[in-house]
Amino acid sequence: MAEEESLELEENESPKSKQKLIVFGVIGLVLVLIIAAVLWFFLGASSANSENTDAAADTQESMHVGEAFYVGMPRPFLFNLPGATRSRLVEIKVQLMVRGADDGVLIRKHIPLIEDALLTTFSSADVQKLTSLAGKDEMRQLALLNVQNTLQSVTGRKIVEKVLFTGFVMQ
Repeated sequence: MAEEESLELEENESPKSKQKLIVFGVIGLVLVLIIAAVLWFFLGASSANSENTDAAADTQESMHVGEAFYVGMPRPFLFNLPGATRSRLVEIKVQLMVRGADDGVLIRKHIPLIEDALLTTFSSADVQKLTSLAGKDEMRQLALLNVQNTLQSVTGRKIVEKVLFTGFVMQ
């Protein structure tokens, strides 16, 4: 009888220990899956952010490639503008901003063409507009568009990023 009781105890303990082992195994597996999901979420999000950051940096580089170079026109633009009561003498010193040394060399190559585009733009200005800051800004934007369009037809791309007035005198 003692042997039968010990066998019954062993048989009763075996299913309980197997059930405990299965329960702890399932709980362990669930914990491992949860940890893996959390790690994937955080590491996946940081790698996606780094990919987005890399894409944003590539986009910025494609818009502004290279260091800014400023190419000054060799001489100031001097021209007369007819006014309501009298004609005005205007002198404008101009520098062009380009990106990269290669574009700086290309601009210097086409200075006569650029001077013609700028002089045509400036000489068609209105004296009243040039007396205000808004009028000067409008003239600067118009000059930029004319220079870009002129260079686009020759070089195939818009090289000049900004037209800067470094001197502006109107008498």
